[in-house]
Amino acid sequence: MLSRKTKYGLKALTYIARNIDKETVLIQEIAEAENISRKFLESILLTLRKAGYLGSKKGKGGGYYLIKDPVDIKMADAIRILEGPIALLPCVSLNFYERCDDCPDETACSLHVLMEEVRDSTLNVLENKTLADLVI
Repeated sequence: MLSRKTKYGLKALTYIARNIDKETVLIQEIAEAENISRKFLESILLTLRKAGYLGSKKGKGGGYYLIKDPVDIKMADAIRILEGPIALLPCVSLNFYERCDDCPDETACSLHVLMEEVRDSTLNVLENKTLADLVI
């Protein structure tokens, strides 16, 4: 299940992408349109800015804007930035792998095999969808 942080981050990115014709989009505008707490949204947008997805401008006419083209923002990458691993278990994560303490042999673990399949199916969708696909 996605955290609220990830859900709101994706909603904010989508909102900014829908308004790409504007020079910047105000935090308050996104918060009101997407029903997100402004304070929580500020933290999320800062994470996305540090990751190189968003730029910001201070002062009059300030706000946030996309640095990358929406077609270049894969959903898998955005989710990893906001959420962390996509895999449901650390032992099947491609980018955040950790061995499970309770499993003596991953190759013989039926749960491991199942979760690899789930990870691969999920990644197949998320790697092939971009922010542009969410902008309707």
